[in-house]
Amino acid sequence: MVDITDRVLCKELRSKIVTAEEAAAFIKPGMSIGTSGFTPSGYPKAVPLALAERMKKDPFQINLWTGASVGPELDGALAAVDGIKFRMPYQTNKDIRKSINAGKINYCDLHLSESAQMARYGFMKGNKIDVAIVEACMITKEGYIVPTTSLGNAASYVKTADVVIVEVNTTQPLDLYGMHDVYVPDDPPYRMPLNVVAPDTRIGKPYIECPPSKIKYVVPCDIPDNARPLAASDDNARAMSSHFVEFLKNEVKEGRMPKNLLPLQSGVGNVANAVISGLANSDFEHMTVYTEVIQDGMFDLFDAGKLDFASGTSLTLSPDGQKRFYGDVEKYVPKIILRPEEISNSPEVARRIGVIAMNTAIEADIYGNVNSTRINGSRLMNGIGGSGDFARGGFMSVFFTVSTAKDGALSSIVPMVSHVDHIPQDVDVICTEQGLADLRGLSAKERARVIIDKCVHPDYKEQLNDYFKRACEATKNADTPHLLKEALSWHVNAMEKGTMKL
Repeated sequence: MVDITDRVLCKELRSKIVTAEEAAAFIKPGMSIGTSGFTPSGYPKAVPLALAERMKKDPFQINLWTGASVGPELDGALAAVDGIKFRMPYQTNKDIRKSINAGKINYCDLHLSESAQMARYGFMKGNKIDVAIVEACMITKEGYIVPTTSLGNAASYVKTADVVIVEVNTTQPLDLYGMHDVYVPDDPPYRMPLNVVAPDTRIGKPYIECPPSKIKYVVPCDIPDNARPLAASDDNARAMSSHFVEFLKNEVKEGRMPKNLLPLQSGVGNVANAVISGLANSDFEHMTVYTEVIQDGMFDLFDAGKLDFASGTSLTLSPDGQKRFYGDVEKYVPKIILRPEEISNSPEVARRIGVIAMNTAIEADIYGNVNSTRINGSRLMNGIGGSGDFARGGFMSVFFTVSTAKDGALSSIVPMVSHVDHIPQDVDVICTEQGLADLRGLSAKERARVIIDKCVHPDYKEQLNDYFKRACEATKNADTPHLLKEALSWHVNAMEKGTMKL
């Protein structure tokens, strides 16, 4: 067992240091387990792996609540042994996705800013959290928990749970102390305004407060975050980034934004990361970030001298990004704040500071509805995540998607999306590699014309123009013209061709 006594400064808790197997033995069938972690960052690893081994020998299930998706040692290991009955609020693991779509796991897809409050109020399955399992780089002499590379919902789970298990991860440097800003708001009707007026505003403490008596076990762990490599930026991503940078330049020229822009928010993934990276080659300087995931692209901006400060709830880095961060951690930590996700994703804050929200879509329709989560309306991909928090709350909401899918077999711009996550009122801009459609202040029919003109791939432009023309004629120029049977047939035909399976 790894020696962690130098990281457990609370002498009372040193007597509670046990193996992962001993801690996992405390977990009972049907319990609701709340864990740290937001993307494959800052999530517990040793105890979930031990729990999965126990489930192999004695099968049972738990309810799993996290901050968002987590790494394979948690989501993957438990899904592989059919150990999850209920999951919330977001996931990206292929085995969990497969089980959700097969009806084996009950999944609650939530706006991330709402998930902690819903847990505190007891709305979720099981009503309350039985055990919180939280990763830390150290425990202070008072028994307070210093998180690692994410905060997510960890602080609320620690506050709410009956019992807390802390994994002290020795792969995480003690230099992370001071990077976190932990603040758990009171619930309505006692909630006060969040006094965040800029990305670098601090309102909390650098640790999660927890009475030592509540901590049942402390477990050593020497397993690093399971970082995922990012795909290399391709021509499509570079084109989208270029369109967006030109759009922002014009916004500044027209006096609608300051020269250093407004705070940037970017969703997780390759496209979002590539768009952010593209800003490193722009003329913009002294930018700031108020987001949920701080990815490699934001470190490109740091290193280019273009980014002054970044606030998020998670460091979501590739293996190369991890090397860069840990190799110069003392340089980066003062420029970063990690907050609980109900603060990082707060629509109140996003509206106050004027966030530019940049997220990705599976598909969008000609009127500006966006589908972020489900293939053909039925098959879950990941979940809505924080896109709704920022799309509704931000100063400007931008959605990016490549104009075609399945090697060009499908158009990502369709007459009617098969599932709606974001309504047109929450979508200001749609950008593909073909171009950018500014939808602000336009009627539904005006939106359709500009989306088809700017965003649709040439292979599908004639077909969509024809659809729109006939829909206008058939409905006598109704506000939002549709040929319902034909609109739905786009998705039916895709399934029949086998290009998009249910």
